[in-house]
Amino acid sequence: MTLIAPTLQVFFTERFARQCQASPRTIAAYGDAIRVLLGFVQQRTGTAPAKLDWNDLNAGVISGFLDHVEDERGNSTRTRNVRLTAIRSLFSCAALQHPELALLVQRVLDVLPKRFDKRTVTFLTGPEVDGLLAAPVPKRWEGRRDKAVLAPAVQTGLRVTELTSLDCGDITVGEGAAVRCGGKGRRQRTVALDRPVRNLLGAW
Repeated sequence: MTLIAPTLQVFFTERFARQCQASPRTIAAYGDAIRVLLGFVQQRTGTAPAKLDWNDLNAGVISGFLDHVEDERGNSTRTRNVRLTAIRSLFSCAALQHPELALLVQRVLDVLPKRFDKRTVTFLTGPEVDGLLAAPVPKRWEGRRDKAVLAPAVQTGLRVTELTSLDCGDITVGEGAAVRCGGKGRRQRTVALDRPVRNLLGAW
């Protein structure tokens, strides 16, 4: 067992899951980033992940991996930066577990995220929203289902992940009609529903 293996276990089971209370989705994303990194190192050096040591993951290797993510895997700059965030979190944990790696860790933490142009947030106009809501065919159950999904999405502004994670218990259609959801960062919020959407959901 190398120094990497026990630190990975501590990072994902103790620090990340219990202390930071990261969501399962975030843990999965970080785990995927580390998996891709270890696969990259194995491909370039021929060293299996089980035999890697921290010196095999120096700042030069990390920078090369980030270039690989963009140039060879075709990922966006945003994805590259997310991968870097996962790596930096792991190395911050390593600094606590292995003080003797302070210089190596600091050099990796000094690897900077890339800047990128952020897209302008766009939105549908009123007529476009009306056209979208009129598209489902009410005579078919699929159409009624689609309308029951689209109408609250338009009114509440829920994210797709928030919308698809709802169940009947999250929706109140009587007095004080509202929808409750778990948002980004596991924040809970409640959004009121207007009468047309309330009636639509009640019928569905």
